[in-house]
Amino acid sequence: MRNRLICTALGYLLAGSMYGAVTEEHPFSVHDMWAMKRVGDPQASPDGESVILTLRIYDVEGDSRSTDLYLVSREGGEARQLTTHPASDFNPRWAPAKRWIYFLSTRSGSSQVWRISPDGGEAEQVTDLPLGISNLEVSPSGDRLVFSLEVFPDCDSIECTEKRLREEKERKSSGILYDRLFIRHWDTWKDGRRSHLFAYLIASGELRDLMSGFDADSPSKPFGGSEEFAISPDGKTLIFTARNTGREEPWSTDFDLYEVPLDRSRKPACITEENPAWDTGPVFSPDGRTLAYLAMKRAGFEADLFRILLKDLQSGDVRVLTEDWDRSPGSLTWSADGKTLYATAAHLGQRALFAVDTESGSVEIVVGEGTVSSPQVFGDRILFGRDDLNHPAELYSVRPDGGDMRTITHFNRELLDRIRMGEAEQFTFPGWNDEKVYGYVVKPVDFNPDGKYPVAFLIHGGPQGSFGNHFHYRWNPQAYAGAGYAAVMVDFHGSTGYGQAFTDSIRGDWGGKPLEDLRKGLDFVLKQYPWMDGNRVGALGASFGGYMINWIAGKWPDRFRCLVNHDGNLDERMAYFDTEELWFPEWDHVGTPWSNPEGYEKHNPVNFVKNWKMPM
Repeated sequence: MRNRLICTALGYLLAGSMYGAVTEEHPFSVHDMWAMKRVGDPQASPDGESVILTLRIYDVEGDSRSTDLYLVSREGGEARQLTTHPASDFNPRWAPAKRWIYFLSTRSGSSQVWRISPDGGEAEQVTDLPLGISNLEVSPSGDRLVFSLEVFPDCDSIECTEKRLREEKERKSSGILYDRLFIRHWDTWKDGRRSHLFAYLIASGELRDLMSGFDADSPSKPFGGSEEFAISPDGKTLIFTARNTGREEPWSTDFDLYEVPLDRSRKPACITEENPAWDTGPVFSPDGRTLAYLAMKRAGFEADLFRILLKDLQSGDVRVLTEDWDRSPGSLTWSADGKTLYATAAHLGQRALFAVDTESGSVEIVVGEGTVSSPQVFGDRILFGRDDLNHPAELYSVRPDGGDMRTITHFNRELLDRIRMGEAEQFTFPGWNDEKVYGYVVKPVDFNPDGKYPVAFLIHGGPQGSFGNHFHYRWNPQAYAGAGYAAVMVDFHGSTGYGQAFTDSIRGDWGGKPLEDLRKGLDFVLKQYPWMDGNRVGALGASFGGYMINWIAGKWPDRFRCLVNHDGNLDERMAYFDTEELWFPEWDHVGTPWSNPEGYEKHNPVNFVKNWKMPM
């Protein structure tokens, strides 16, 4: 009975309670997480004097949210709200010389381009297209916009797509015939439309499909954005990322870079055809002569190491800049003089900001603590977002050498002043094969070293992921700390940020090394922190973490008081036939269920259901 009560309590932690957040000082709760103002999409002005950003605010009791634009000086201080419309205003981009701020808004009924003066006043509508717009960028020449629209690739106009959608809506039958994958990709049923990039002439309203004839998406689905395309400094050329592999798409990670003139005077040309793996993240150097981008080596592996490549756009020569750097960058931005690339990458439980010398390839850490996002040149400084286990994201700036870090925004200061959080601490221990494994402990709020506290043992997804120094809006360990639990997270073998060999090591071994790391990690923290109650431990996980919960239920059935499983695979063989992205199981389980059945059965939770005894 006590096991069921503990499991029920953990379930309520995930779902929240019936009571709203209180205004007096109190321990952190899920209601405080929803009350956080979420800073997003910062864009430094062309002169480096100010930043435009989005701020999303949730009204939990009113069941609503708002997203508006705010402007803040490079020195920080009070941010000025630029838009106040009840609709969502988002994706802001500066026009050259700060004349306008273009942005997307749903205030006309669909997502269209609007613009507003940085000095304020009324916004004016720029586009009125029959389809909703995403991923807005402004050409450096200021005469064009680039954005994406969802279109049928065999249509020769957006009016054709609108007509077909209207006909589909009016059709009396609801059946759909599929003759290829994808049928459903992540959370979206496929209807034949693709995300295509368009160029829009501001003066005339002329619209050009830059990907006409492509049966492929750019940005990619489901998570790609404008980081997957770049406009040249002279405003004449677009480089974009697309997986143009036809019926092989569900098996392929072969994203390529394509070059096309913004006036669509010729068709897109592939410039990375020689690489069968993933190419993405293009960024032009300030002088427009060099293209930096990210590239993997191994086809079919979505968590391979991204290396930074430099392509000379005059000679066509390509050079690998970071052949010897054992970190996988996720974003790139050039310094103003073109001598440095700033990159973010997972690193020992952090997402750090690095400076990479474009001649030698040498790498130095600029910001090493927390989770860094959206770095960009900001006058003589670097602008970036940063969060950690105790703080939601705010904007900061730093010198290129990492010195003199300054806080620019303080949107959540008032809320943080009245909530109490648990202290976070990183630890290491000898895991599988005695190799060093990292993890985090978040102590209970109002911690007393003489007390005894139950433990929430959180298992991350992926498996190529990390429970790092990050303020997570779904699996936030402070929610458990605020309810009196110690939260423990282990970055087991397979996690990212510890070198590619560490990430690669669980191919064909999902239930082996990770489970051993979790066992050893839990034993370690219970010895290291005697205030943890080893008799009151619940394990919780999602995705691969949910798979691991199912695996633990059968292979480690006597350790925990309860288990919480969110969307975890129960039967790896059946999961192959459920998924859309077939490259993933075929890589991780080394083949298909018929070519390598042992790869799917040796660590298959369904084979050990007979051992289940813990409430889940």
